[in-house]
Amino acid sequence: MSEVVRPTGENELFGHPKGLFYLFFAELWERFSFYGMRALLTLYMVQVIFEALAERDFATAAVYASYGSLVYASTVIGGRISDKILGMRNSIFLGGILMSIGHFVLAIENNIAFFLALSFIIVGNGFFKPNISTFVGTLYKDGDTRKDSGFTIFYMGINIGGWVAPLLCGWLAAKYGWHYGFGLAGIGMLTGLLFFWSGIKKGVFGQNGLPPVDSNIDKKVMGISQRILIPILAFASAPLIAYLLSAYKSLGAEGTFFEDQNIVNVIFKLIGISILAYLGYIMYQATLEERKKLFVAVLITVFMTIFWGFHELSGSVITLFAARNVSLDGIMSASQTNSLNSMWIIILAIPISMMWTKLAKSGKNPRTPYKFGLGLLFAGISFYILALSGSSANENGLVPFAYLLLMYFLLSVGELFMSPVGLSKITDLSPKRIVAFMMGVWFLSSAFAFQVVGFIGKQLAIESTDKNIGGFETLEVYTGGFELIAYYSIGAGILVLLASPLIKKLMGNVH
Repeated sequence: MSEVVRPTGENELFGHPKGLFYLFFAELWERFSFYGMRALLTLYMVQVIFEALAERDFATAAVYASYGSLVYASTVIGGRISDKILGMRNSIFLGGILMSIGHFVLAIENNIAFFLALSFIIVGNGFFKPNISTFVGTLYKDGDTRKDSGFTIFYMGINIGGWVAPLLCGWLAAKYGWHYGFGLAGIGMLTGLLFFWSGIKKGVFGQNGLPPVDSNIDKKVMGISQRILIPILAFASAPLIAYLLSAYKSLGAEGTFFEDQNIVNVIFKLIGISILAYLGYIMYQATLEERKKLFVAVLITVFMTIFWGFHELSGSVITLFAARNVSLDGIMSASQTNSLNSMWIIILAIPISMMWTKLAKSGKNPRTPYKFGLGLLFAGISFYILALSGSSANENGLVPFAYLLLMYFLLSVGELFMSPVGLSKITDLSPKRIVAFMMGVWFLSSAFAFQVVGFIGKQLAIESTDKNIGGFETLEVYTGGFELIAYYSIGAGILVLLASPLIKKLMGNVH
C-alpha cells in the first residue's frame, strides 16, 4: 500500500483529523442516495413491479434478498481491486459514478431499466463502500484511542443521510411519483462525490488512498491500461447482473411466481466459498499472532451477520408491516418509517461515543465481544416489542405507532454497540496489506444477512393482490414471526457473552 501520512495537530478539527469530516459528508450523501432508494424499493416492487402477482410479497422478498446480497458481496471484489491496483481514491470515484448512474436509471419508468439500475448500484457500491470506511481508519495511528470515537462520528454521518433521505424521497414519491423519489437519491450521490473531491483538492487526506506503489495501475492488459480496463469491465458487468436479478421475475401460467433462485443463489454461494478459501490461504501465510487476530475478525463478522439478518428487515418486512398494520395517519408514510432507525442513531451516537470514552478512562470499557453480545440482546428485545404490539391493535388490526418507535430505539442501541465498533476493530485486527479486503469481508456479513432477510420475507409473505390488505390475519403472521426472531437473537447474544473471555484472549492487545 502507499505510505500513510498521519495528520498533525494543524490538520485536526474538534480533536479529530480534518479528513474525517470530509469523509463524514461524502458518506452522508452517499447514504442519502442509498437509503432514499431503499425506503421506496420494497413498496415499489409490491405495488408496481409485481403488482399483478398473487405472490407479490414472495417475489419481492426474493429480488430484495438477491439485490442486497450482491450489493454487499461486491465489496469484497471492490476492496481487493483497491488493495492491489486502483487505490482507495480511484475506487471511491468509480463506485460513486456507477451508483449515480444506477439511481438516475431507476428514475426511468420501465421494468428493464429497474433491474439495470439495481445492477449499477450493486457494482458501484462494491467499489465505494469498503474503501471510504477503510479511509477513516488510515487517518489514525495504530492504538489511537480516538479511533472508536472517530468511527462513531463517521457512523453518525451515515445515519444523518439515512434519516433525511426516506423522509424526502418518500414525500416526493407519494406526492409526485415513485421516480421523483429515486431521482432525488441520484442527486444525493453526486453531492457526496463533490464533498470527497473537495477534500482531495484541499489536501486534508495527505497521501492516503493513492494506488499502492506496486500496483502497476498503468500496466496494459490486451492493449488497455488497468486504469481504464477496470472501469470498462465494471460498466460491462451491469447488464449481466441485471439479467441475473430479473431471472426472479418468472410468471407461471396463471400469474403465479416461480422462484428461479438457481442462478443468483448458486453464484453467491460460490463467491462465499471462494472468499472462505482465500481467507484460509491468507491465514496459512500469516504469522501466529496475525492468524489469531484474523480469526477474531472473521468471528465478529459472523456475529454481525446474525444482527444484520434481523436489522435489514427494516427495509422489507417491517416496512410492509408498517404499511399494513401500524396506525400512521398524520404521522408519516410507511416508506418514511425507514428514517426512524437513523433518527435514533443520530440522537444516541454522541452519548454512546462519550460513554465509551469515559469508560475507557476509568478502565471499564467493555471489550468488543461483550459489546457484540449486548447488541444482539438489544436486537432481540426490540423484536419482542413488535411481537407484543398485537395485543394493542384496534378494530382494523392497526397497532399504535409507539411500538414501532420503541422497537427502532432498542434496535439502534444494539446497532451502536456493534457496527461502528466492529468497523474500527476490523482495521485493528487486519494486517495492513489486506485491510481493504478484510473491510470487504466485513461488509460480506451484510450480503449473507440478506439471505436471512429473503428467507424470513418469504416465510412472512402475504399472498394477495389486494392493495389495501391488512387486518388481524396479517397482524398474526407478522407478530408471530417477530416473536421467533426475538428468541433467536436473544439466544445468540447469550452465547456470544459466554464465549467472550476466550475471544478476548485471541484478540491480544486489541481492545
